[in-house]
Amino acid sequence: MPRGFFYDNTRCTGCRTCALACKDYHDHGPDMAFRMVIDYEGGSWHLDADGSLSQDAFAYHVSVSCNHCNNPVCTRVCPTGAMHKDELGLVWPDATKCIGCGYCTMACPYHAPRIDAHLKRSSKCDGCRDRVAESKQPICVDACPVRALEFGLVSELTSRHPDTVRSILPLPDETATQPNLLILPSPAVAHAEERGGSIVNRTEIHL
Repeated sequence: MPRGFFYDNTRCTGCRTCALACKDYHDHGPDMAFRMVIDYEGGSWHLDADGSLSQDAFAYHVSVSCNHCNNPVCTRVCPTGAMHKDELGLVWPDATKCIGCGYCTMACPYHAPRIDAHLKRSSKCDGCRDRVAESKQPICVDACPVRALEFGLVSELTSRHPDTVRSILPLPDETATQPNLLILPSPAVAHAEERGGSIVNRTEIHL
């Protein structure tokens, strides 16, 4: 059964607790992260005829990691079969098979797999599979102070959160990989779809 994340975009404050908890749990250095928070902003201001100023600015955050997709391109391009989907429905690389070629990194539209500079092999979110096997939540979910993240069977998440979508700007269209990511979009997302915007923290998230 597919497992994935629910993300409440209306609650998220962009605090990065999810990303930092993940880094701490996996003992990552500054150049490795399994979860990232994208800051997306847009809009402008203009001077009205009466001399007043008007604005239509918006901003929101997108917390994203591996989406353990139904059609993961990372597994299709892996030449050794190291990147695979396991019996829990989670996608992760087998360290005994990975040769560090980086094909998974180049293929994933979510930039989930990264080549570990020290280990010289692919490394990515595995959904905290050891915790999930013990009926626990991934560490990012437990850490979120505003409860903007949930994890579980996609069928159960869909039942609990029927008004969700699987992609918002600036994420790729869901048809690319059929991600197991359910998003409750904030009103700002509609503004982005109408007027566009941009990622304002590319340096932080290495995109």
